[in-house]
Amino acid sequence: MGMITNTDIALDDKAIIAAAERALADIADVRREVSKVIFGQEQVVESTLLAILSGGHALLVGVPGLAKTKLVTTLGTALGLDANRIQFTPDLMPSDILGTEVMDQDEHGRRSFRFVKGPVFAQLLMADEINRASPRTQSALLQSMQEYHITIAGQRYDLPAPFHVLATQNPLEQEG
Repeated sequence: MGMITNTDIALDDKAIIAAAERALADIADVRREVSKVIFGQEQVVESTLLAILSGGHALLVGVPGLAKTKLVTTLGTALGLDANRIQFTPDLMPSDILGTEVMDQDEHGRRSFRFVKGPVFAQLLMADEINRASPRTQSALLQSMQEYHITIAGQRYDLPAPFHVLATQNPLEQEG
């Protein structure tokens, strides 16, 4: 077996290689931007970035002060993603995160329902202190993470693509 030369690589292969090199350069740019803001958390940054790049979600567990929230907002900015944040509390309801139908009335007095999207409709959602929410609210979020859509009043609403959830949890506060 001999060495592979440039003449052995098809034109399509060269395009794939060029695209991969551009992607690696983009990832390096994101790492550089994040490193300007987040210090001493290289493994967490790498793991979180890997979760996003692989199309998944991540749970960041740590005591207050480890820059979990800052990491998520910085990644959203560096990746150019539309981001939202939900502060989970024990009284948060599924409709608070998914959205709800509201009744509208037009100028002729006709009434109709209109869906108002909740904060889950973002490319990058930070679910802050997810452990504080009720099981019912956690379940609503987990279902949207799995299915990439929600259903309200029999109507399906697709979540934006890409859709990633980065949840945080404080191990000192195991409520909900």
